[in-house]
Amino acid sequence: MRIFYLTIALSFLLTGCVSSKQEIVTAHFVRIVDGDTFIANIERGYPRIVTHNIGIRIAGIDTPELKDKRPQVRKLAYQAKAFAKERLSSARHIELRNLTKGKYFRIIADVYIDGKNLSQELLSKHYATPYNGSKKPKF
Repeated sequence: MRIFYLTIALSFLLTGCVSSKQEIVTAHFVRIVDGDTFIANIERGYPRIVTHNIGIRIAGIDTPELKDKRPQVRKLAYQAKAFAKERLSSARHIELRNLTKGKYFRIIADVYIDGKNLSQELLSKHYATPYNGSKKPKF
């Protein structure tokens, strides 16, 4: 039943975000999940069930998995997570742009921290690789 409500809530949120004029949504960082996913509260006029503790997947990138069996990949995964956490937790302003629905009841969005694109920062530090949603890249 919870999955049903989450699906409805996510659809409700995204319906209000998709229009001919792309909207920018302000978010407040709650906690980090891994290098390319975090939990946020979104500033909207909707009920808390729709806007609080929402999973956000950073669009256009993939970071290594924290549970990878290879120690060097796991190390890179923890570095990516630490970098993203530092950037998100110290942000004065977090913007979500180009919001879409993703699997696992998350929002996929371009994430801007104080005007800088987080996915570009993770790519430039070699903590992430480009990802378009198809086959997962190898690290």
